[in-house]
Amino acid sequence: MTEWGTVALYAGLLVGLGIVILLASRLLGPRRIAREKMEPYECGVPILSPVRQRFPVHFYLVAIVFILFDIETVFLIPWAVIFRSLGVAGLVEMGAFLLVVAFGLVYVWRRGVLDWE
Repeated sequence: MTEWGTVALYAGLLVGLGIVILLASRLLGPRRIAREKMEPYECGVPILSPVRQRFPVHFYLVAIVFILFDIETVFLIPWAVIFRSLGVAGLVEMGAFLLVVAFGLVYVWRRGVLDWE
């Protein structure tokens, strides 16, 4: 069997297993549908507002900024492990990287993305 044949066999097994699981849940699952079962459960508290509620754009902006700065911070870990072997050039490059990150943070701060008013 070639390398791609093994990959095709594995993909076929995954698709087959997915189909088997879906069919088993369809055949063995409950069939009676009650109105109470179809309502969303909110920790035992009756729902007071519509389920489809719009989030403010500010929420998404903060989430994106958090992900960006989190990923940029992860780049510091490999550098911290091997920074001695990189020498002065590695230090200067990381300084430039941190300068760009700091500039981005100041920009986001000045635009008011971090204000929760």
